Order: sequence, then C-alpha cells, then structure tokens
Amino acid sequence: MTDPVIRFIKSHPDARLPEPATPGSAGADLCAVMPDGVSAQIMRPGARLLLDTGLKVAVPEGYEMQIRPRSGLALKHGVTVLNTPGTIDSDYRGPLKVVLINHGEENFSVRTGDRIAQAVLAAVAPFRGVMVETLDETARGEGGFGSTGIRTGASDAAS
Repeated sequence: MTDPVIRFIKSHPDARLPEPATPGSAGADLCAVMPDGVSAQIMRPGARLLLDTGLKVAVPEGYEMQIRPRSGLALKHGVTVLNTPGTIDSDYRGPLKVVLINHGEENFSVRTGDRIAQAVLAAVAPFRGVMVETLDETARGEGGFGSTGIRTGASDAAS
C-alpha cells in the first residue's frame, strides 16, 4: 500500500510545505504567514486569532486532515488551537487557516514562518445514522463528564 498524497498550492509566496519534524512524527508542522506589510501579529491573553498558512490543500477522499496544537506552544506559552482538532474535509479547497487562542498570561507574537499547529492525516469511516427507540445498555450507562473520576484504584473515592 502506498502512502496517501496530499496536494498543496501556495497562495502566499512565504508559505512552507508542511513537514514532520522527525521521521517518527505523527503530524506535519504548519507555519503561519503574515498579510502583506505585517511583520507580526500579537495575541493578548484571552485573544483568538485566525492565522493563514498561505496554502490551499486537497486531502485525499476517505481521509480528513486534523489540525492539532503543538505541545510546546501549549506548555511554554499557553497557546493552543481553539477548535481542536480542526477538520479539513476531503472536498474543501479553500485557504488552510488555524484558529489559535492565548490562554497564557502574556502577549504572544506570531511571525511568518512560526510553527503554529500540526496537521495529522486520519482515515474517515463513513456512516449513516438511524433513529431507534432504545440503545443497548452498558455498565457505564449515561455517566459522562468526569463520571469515571481522576484517580485510579482506591484513591478514586477522593476525586
């Protein structure tokens, strides 16, 4: 089986082809480009920013491109992808953009060439929904949103 090919078009002269940082990287880094005449964009704490990568993309049919945060940005600066994972569908041909949010306590500056997110290719399983009267019972039931606790084993009662 051959690896899927993702085709890109540069829509900005400074755009960079997304590439994995290491041979074992699951994702390929996406870099920002600034609008003409802009050297940097500043994100204040709590601010959201839509950043262009300067690329248009064709994701192969049967796949989606997930836009995910970079762990270093999250840990060091509190900056992450707001709608994570963002999804680029196989039939989308528009600009590849990333929505970042600054959860940090300081301003964060983004310049052309900065690695702002990572793209991961994922297979999509087609499905069709059907309405039913009941759902199968499980041990978990309707437990969600923290119902399994934080701790493991005996310490779970304290969570």
